[in-house]
Amino acid sequence: MWTRMLVRGGGLGTRVRVPKECERVASVTQQQRHASSSEASMQQTPLFDFHRAHGGKMVEFAGWSMPVQYKDSHIVSHMHTRQHCSIFDVSHMLQSKVHGRDRIKFMESLVVADVAELKDNQGSLSLFTNEKGGIMDDLIVTKTDLGYLYVVSNAGCSDKDSAHMKAKVAECKAAGLDVDLEFLEESLIALQGPSMSRVLQEGLKDDLSKLTFMTSTLTTVFGIKDCRVTRCGYTGEDGVEISVPRSKVVELTEKLLGHSEVKLAGLGARDSLRLEAGLCLYGNDIDETTTPVEATLVWTIGKRRRQAMDFPGADIIVPQIKAKTARKRVGLISAGPPVRQHTPILCPKGTVIGEVTSGCPSPCLKHNVAMGYVDAAFTKNGTAVQVEVRKKAVPATISKMPFVPTNYYSG
Repeated sequence: MWTRMLVRGGGLGTRVRVPKECERVASVTQQQRHASSSEASMQQTPLFDFHRAHGGKMVEFAGWSMPVQYKDSHIVSHMHTRQHCSIFDVSHMLQSKVHGRDRIKFMESLVVADVAELKDNQGSLSLFTNEKGGIMDDLIVTKTDLGYLYVVSNAGCSDKDSAHMKAKVAECKAAGLDVDLEFLEESLIALQGPSMSRVLQEGLKDDLSKLTFMTSTLTTVFGIKDCRVTRCGYTGEDGVEISVPRSKVVELTEKLLGHSEVKLAGLGARDSLRLEAGLCLYGNDIDETTTPVEATLVWTIGKRRRQAMDFPGADIIVPQIKAKTARKRVGLISAGPPVRQHTPILCPKGTVIGEVTSGCPSPCLKHNVAMGYVDAAFTKNGTAVQVEVRKKAVPATISKMPFVPTNYYSG
């Protein structure tokens, strides 16, 4: 959320139970038949009926009924986002506010970011870590000028995250600290793509050019008050996430959709967009068995925090920064059959050296892109490796990420 290399399973926040990252979109119709019987047990965002009315094909994702695509194919939605802009419903994400005099001390007891150094209305991607150095979740924390921290974390980890934060609040209060936690009911939508600023500026009195990447403002959007607009996203493109009152989210979405540049996009496009941008999906590419160093997310750890070693798992994580690790997250490119999660990665001699965690055919590049973990000796960009697809070894190359250049707005 995460330049930040966003890790949100945003922006996505759990293992994707939609068609196998990109390829699985083709099986949505069959999934819908099964989904109808269990739909009542799934949570629904305030845009659920809106999605259905606009041809959204709904699937289960992190316990929510979410659109995987609309009438357009996922490839069309993907390319429209890269060339124009698209709306994504991310209301399933967990939004919270941290209040109180000791709110920064509280937050820094949970995450690796230097929250204290943030300027007013500036945010940072950060990580909840555990005492073993593993990543419990990724999140964005924003230091507002209104006396609270605004936090957004993943849908798939919402129960775990909320329990973790509540327990820490109780611990802090018992120690005499002044901190309170508020979970929000607002909806959250993302408007992503190169024409986002032109579309959104029409509904803002604020000058959007002054809102740079990872900054946030509370404002009125197309006449709807109390919207928090944060310039961030999970596609690699310029974009915003807009926290809006639940009762007004349909109205706002309709107004945005009335612009000729804007279309709706679902989970299928969101997944291929974030993978082209080299962004992690929690539960696939990072989890509680992965440290920030292994995941190449050292940049999320504030310099002061490294020196103080005062975040969970610091005793394990900080020494890894200098000593390095036995494995590391890398990008991969290949031709031929698509590369999927759990695909073995082999050295040229055929020995297994790692495993793919996410992969799909890139709509922009017209070849396969993937990320995964390999032994440290094979992490250099340009290294020739193989991926085992359908029991055959296919040539692949270790590649830098992002695969497609990002277009975050820095002013």
